[in-house]
Amino acid sequence: MPPISVLIKPSSGMCNMKCDYCFYCDEMKKRMRESYGFMTEQTLKNVIRKTMFHAEGMISYAYQGGEPTLRGIAFYEKAMEYQRHYNKCGIRVNNAMQTNGYLIDDEWCKFFRENHFLIGLSVDGTKQIHDLYRHGRRGEPTFDRIKKAAELMDQYGVDYNILTVVTQKTAGHAAEIYNYYKEQGWKYQQYIACLDPLGEDRGKTPYALNPEQYGMFLTELFNLWYEDWKKGEQPYIRQFENYIGILLGYQPESCEQRGSCGIQNVVEADGSVYPCDFYALDEYKLGNFNCNRLEEIDKKRKEIAFVEQSQIVAENCKNCKFYKICKGGCRRNKDFNAMNGEYENYFCKSYRIFFDICLERMIQIVEIIKNQKG
Repeated sequence: MPPISVLIKPSSGMCNMKCDYCFYCDEMKKRMRESYGFMTEQTLKNVIRKTMFHAEGMISYAYQGGEPTLRGIAFYEKAMEYQRHYNKCGIRVNNAMQTNGYLIDDEWCKFFRENHFLIGLSVDGTKQIHDLYRHGRRGEPTFDRIKKAAELMDQYGVDYNILTVVTQKTAGHAAEIYNYYKEQGWKYQQYIACLDPLGEDRGKTPYALNPEQYGMFLTELFNLWYEDWKKGEQPYIRQFENYIGILLGYQPESCEQRGSCGIQNVVEADGSVYPCDFYALDEYKLGNFNCNRLEEIDKKRKEIAFVEQSQIVAENCKNCKFYKICKGGCRRNKDFNAMNGEYENYFCKSYRIFFDICLERMIQIVEIIKNQKG
């Protein structure tokens, strides 16, 4: 069995911030029940017990929301206890959390460090850009408080990445953001294209990212990264590192860059399971860890053909000179074209812009790496 991936939402979609572009707020409004409240310790126990029982080699638990820190440290201490209790075969267990950082204090930092959590901290560039769309519940700015959380994690030696959502505003400030992150010493970065509301016309919101903007953002970001790469000073930018890995023959860690949805278990606070965080909707429910075994959940996954549907490749993708490295992108970014009966990636033009300008230098990097390895 491949490594098991479990993404748990201990606080459902509840949050202590109110970000304009929150994709999960949009999803919650499009299902029968918006929020499932806080996850109970019994549900947590069932999730860990049933997934740990089937794990071979490695299992990953990630906590997300909403905002997962709302559930409190005691809940996560219980998670550590259950993991130790049910890990009968001594498999490797990875723990991670994606947080807005609003509640991070000394106690949280001690917990993260002692339990080897990898933290994804959401920061959208500089203060001005971040505060444009990432507000507190009363509309107040949040940047200064989040920056203090990063500084505190630095003090305690907590491993963390910066997660940045690329909006139309972010896209126009790639150099400013890159250089600011460099000043802060933020060497591990992920950039995520902002999602339009599910099933609605694209490009209609104030924060919407259009394909041209995203293509130029990726290009400008790569140009900066490449200059630092030549000096051996580049940060780890997940998307670029994955593309280099693909050219070297490795499987990318990001499902967006694999061209196929992965086997994920996204667990809502009531124990309900979904195949992807972008599809935590009633019609995609796979079961519930309080009453279903992992085999039953995986059987339902097969029945709805969630992974298989993501592997259907449009003809224009198959014939594209960049397909071997692009792989068609994320399922959530694909729209149905009634003219040809195929699904087309909204950001296709973005990738064409980016690879037209940057792919040759990626190939050069790969050749240098191969020569260094002999």
